[in-house]
Amino acid sequence: MILPEFEILHTLVGRVFQIDDITLGDPQTRYIARYRGRLTNEDSEAAYDYLTDALKPYDILPLFRLENDAQVIYLVKSLPRPKASNKNVNLILFGLTLLSVLLTGAMYGYEGEAPEGFLATLGMILKNLSAGWPFAVSMLGILAAHEFGHYLVGRHHKTEVTLPYFIPLPFSLLGTMGAFIQMKSPPRNRRVLLDIGIAGPLAGLAVAIPVLLFGLHLSTVGPIQGQGLLEGNSILYLLAKFVIKGKLLPEPLSYGGLPPALYWLRYIFTGMPIPLGGLDVQLHPVAWAGWAGLLVTAMNLIPAGQLDGGHILYVLLGKRTKKVFPFLLAAVALLGIAWNGWLLWAFLLFIFGRANAEPLDEITPLDTGRKIVAVLMLIVFLLVFIPVPLVYYG
Repeated sequence: MILPEFEILHTLVGRVFQIDDITLGDPQTRYIARYRGRLTNEDSEAAYDYLTDALKPYDILPLFRLENDAQVIYLVKSLPRPKASNKNVNLILFGLTLLSVLLTGAMYGYEGEAPEGFLATLGMILKNLSAGWPFAVSMLGILAAHEFGHYLVGRHHKTEVTLPYFIPLPFSLLGTMGAFIQMKSPPRNRRVLLDIGIAGPLAGLAVAIPVLLFGLHLSTVGPIQGQGLLEGNSILYLLAKFVIKGKLLPEPLSYGGLPPALYWLRYIFTGMPIPLGGLDVQLHPVAWAGWAGLLVTAMNLIPAGQLDGGHILYVLLGKRTKKVFPFLLAAVALLGIAWNGWLLWAFLLFIFGRANAEPLDEITPLDTGRKIVAVLMLIVFLLVFIPVPLVYYG
């Protein structure tokens, strides 16, 4: 016997879906009903929008799924409306991060002998705080562009997203651990997920690249000697230094008998050998912020989990992403041989990197234009990825 309320649901689903079989849910299955069959409308996006609107009065949400290449519609109870975020938290964290990057920028902007002791160093930084603005504005501009790229596109697609949360990290190399937004509701389909996922890296790079080029213009080139820190290289960063300085930097005293291409391939992936006595760019604080912007973009484009790159890979491969994950995890762990920070990343990815943001509608495919953009973003990841971010020498 079909209950009257279920007959209404059956009729609504039947308007967009040729039903082969129906399974009623129970508390264990977590769905109200499951329909197997196929959509009668080739425009699956329009079909999903219609069914969503039709079911709203009944407090029911449809989920479009592909199971063994078959189309399935689940009807579930509507998701609770996300609670409003406390914007004061965003504002306070931004203020703390601004102060934190100002302190870091003041350290980079200081010229003179390094003071001894923590209190003397802190006093020097505070007196020199105004010199921290170039780095702070550059760093926060890149992070803000990245996160507001996500935020604005999410709002455009009517996906609930929070304002950016900035993370302060005082007296560190960058003064911040970055920033993030939270998606408080699932994206409607793969197209929306891709748009939100790529908006951040594209907006961030649109600011980071000009900042980097301008910062490199302000930077000088000098010998590598004594003790210090070498920033890692990506293909894009090498090209940026070549465009501004006319050299592939750091320039070694010799290639050790290797062809230049092989030397640079080895150096990018190992950071070795350290080119002591050679030439390298002495980064201006603005250039340091631009380089950090490339690093942040590369980290976010790692194709795993809830990272931007994870969204991109998921919209291309769907459930097959799980088959790629073990190889990605092994590659990240292998990079830990050259830079042990990757071992921590491998651990975090193992714990958190297997869960992807699943859209409400997984039947609607990417259009051709978005497929091309998704593949291009994976290429961008290869161009900005820095295998060995930092190397200490001396």
